[in-house]
Amino acid sequence: MSDNIFEGLDEYLPVDDTIFKDKKPLDHRFLPENLPHRKNQITAIARYWVEALKGTTPSNITIYGKTGTGKTAAAKFAKEQLIDASKDKPVFIRVEYVRCTDFNTEYQVLTHLCQRLGRDVPSRGWTKGEIVNAFRDILRRNAFGRNLILIVILDEVDILLEKDGDGLLYTLTRTDNIAILSISNYLNFKQFIKPRVASSLMDKEIVFPPYDAEQLADILEERSELAFFEDTLEDSVIPLCSAMAAKEEGDARYALDLLESAGDIAIDNGFDKVLGKFVREAKDVIEYNKVKDVVITLPTQQQRVLAAILKLTQEGEEITSGKLFESYKEISKGDAVTYRRIFDFVNELEMLGIISTNTVSKGRAKGRTNIISLQIDTDLLEENLYNLL
Repeated sequence: MSDNIFEGLDEYLPVDDTIFKDKKPLDHRFLPENLPHRKNQITAIARYWVEALKGTTPSNITIYGKTGTGKTAAAKFAKEQLIDASKDKPVFIRVEYVRCTDFNTEYQVLTHLCQRLGRDVPSRGWTKGEIVNAFRDILRRNAFGRNLILIVILDEVDILLEKDGDGLLYTLTRTDNIAILSISNYLNFKQFIKPRVASSLMDKEIVFPPYDAEQLADILEERSELAFFEDTLEDSVIPLCSAMAAKEEGDARYALDLLESAGDIAIDNGFDKVLGKFVREAKDVIEYNKVKDVVITLPTQQQRVLAAILKLTQEGEEITSGKLFESYKEISKGDAVTYRRIFDFVNELEMLGIISTNTVSKGRAKGRTNIISLQIDTDLLEENLYNLL
């Protein structure tokens, strides 16, 4: 029998860390005991969910906000609080969190919910009708003599709707004792919902505004006390992370990534203190990795559209849809999609934050047109894109 491959690799283990006490609080999935500057939003969720404590199915809720504005954390915080409050009440409440990047079809979500609720159903092979009936059968039963109230949190619901349509919402809204909390980064995600489903949803809306630099600093201060040893952060570190993240539409995830990456850079360079200059280095590292990850995973046709936008940007052109299509056709060399399909690609690239579009008036004779602008560094994009085409 051959030796175990892990034998003799002790030298690669990290030395005793003099900077990080615990990295978990810097992970955006970490749920702290306190969520600064989100009390109003959490209270709003609680005001709708409190009906469940009286045995009444609560209203459906939709919460909106940019990435990193605390939507998921607030929903999970409210979930834990509701479950705790229900312990001494004559009710049976379940709150199930579903991330729609992991479960992005109606069948997958219903299968996951059935399994979470104790019903063993196959991950594939059943008809849609069979899985819907199995799910509804669970809701029809009494649990310990009490009706089950199920609250389903659908995080990044727009991904499921765009991929699979609104069948899941149709099923859930037409099943007794179910409330939905939908989370979306986009105010216009309801374009994927048909009027008959929207009328059943009748959701209450809660908006999560971006954090400003001062609010981000408060978040980082609390997390840094949990994550770093005392006196390991230079005074400028948290203000720098907060200011940079405030420019990124108030993204707390980005602020936390900056802080953690700056700590890693300090360790890699043999420092026992995180300096302000490491935050600036962390920004470059994060942006490079973000661009690389996004560009590599794009379908070939979207990579070509992005290459056309890059080319026109480098040439100093004002990028209209027409110019983009012509440049794209040159790059595609006969393997091009339709003009209409280009608009879908542009919308998807904008959702990823790679480009932005702005509708401008060209005068009465020429009407209005979309101007497309690149939102990432051209050199960085060129480095990661051209070797893929």
